[in-house]
Amino acid sequence: MEFDITDELTSRPVGSADHLKEKQYIQDLALRLGEAPEEVLPRFVEIAMRMSGANSAGLSLYEPEPAPGVFRWHHLIGELARFNNATTPRNNSPCGVTLDRTGPVLMQHVERVYDWVAEAGIVVPEVLLVPLFVGRTEPVGTLWIVSNSIGHFHSGHARVAGDLASFVGTVLRVQRTEEELKRALEAQETVSREMSHRVKNLFALVNTMIRFGAKSARDKDDFSQTLTGRMLALASAHEMVMTKDKVDAADLDHVIRSIVEPHEHDAGTRFLLNGTTMAVRPQSISGLALVINELATNAIKYGALASDEGQVSISWDTEDDALNVRWEERGGAAIEAVPERIGFGSRLLDTTIVRQFGGTLSHDWRREGVVVSIKLPLTAILG
Repeated sequence: MEFDITDELTSRPVGSADHLKEKQYIQDLALRLGEAPEEVLPRFVEIAMRMSGANSAGLSLYEPEPAPGVFRWHHLIGELARFNNATTPRNNSPCGVTLDRTGPVLMQHVERVYDWVAEAGIVVPEVLLVPLFVGRTEPVGTLWIVSNSIGHFHSGHARVAGDLASFVGTVLRVQRTEEELKRALEAQETVSREMSHRVKNLFALVNTMIRFGAKSARDKDDFSQTLTGRMLALASAHEMVMTKDKVDAADLDHVIRSIVEPHEHDAGTRFLLNGTTMAVRPQSISGLALVINELATNAIKYGALASDEGQVSISWDTEDDALNVRWEERGGAAIEAVPERIGFGSRLLDTTIVRQFGGTLSHDWRREGVVVSIKLPLTAILG
């Protein structure tokens, strides 16, 4: 027996249509869309079953991931209501056939063709399916209506179901647009809160840098140059986390390169970077940028980078839930003694590494160049 009997839709006799009832049902759906949108889809299924005089009905909405996807049954009513939330294969089901044809499909005794229907103990004498589209081209699933009688459905039922499906497709599109708008507004609110918090922190940090930096600077030119460098480091960090109106994590390698790049010469060999790839959470980028900038500034003023031949090797790795960063200078003037002067830059390093990140900082004043070892908890760094 042929199970796909779609051609019979046009050959079966059609009874008189109740256009007034159809209009009333559409008005009912429209009213619910404004007052109780969560009731639209269940009511849609109920109307489709009533208008066709069927025994059961439901929606099968397509879930494409993982490919090739499945159909999930929603809002089932009638004899098959117990199968609500069940899933069926995309490429082995009447729903898949309906989406492929993009039009009404009529089948009988599908349990004789699809094993999963028979295994579920479902008997389907006759089922009418119509596709659901969001817009004109994007299929999202099907409406299906089951009758216990062979020869029940005709083209009038298919027309009514198709009209209802077109209206519901519009409803789904409106709901999807509302959900996307809601997500966009929530994301914007999150960014706004993050920006407010970040700006407050930046003002507080800049205020500290101005007050204490002015006290420890040798003269106004030294103060201006140092403060400018710190501000540029903060600006670079801010630019890294704010892209396309959202807050993003950034790779540690990118953070370090962005800060040391202004101090690099044309040959591009002053800084040697080597470390594992890791995403730094946005809240940590400004602090890390200040640390790297401070080390670079000290190297230019007093260390290896005061000489054209000087180099800095920056390496990092992870061990025991900690990030280890090693700053090693060489090629500059020989270090004869440990520096005695402790300025604001040193306090800034200590404040950022120890107090902000809960890490540790140590200096090894070797004759050939200082080695700075930094250890930071991964929980304070990773995105």
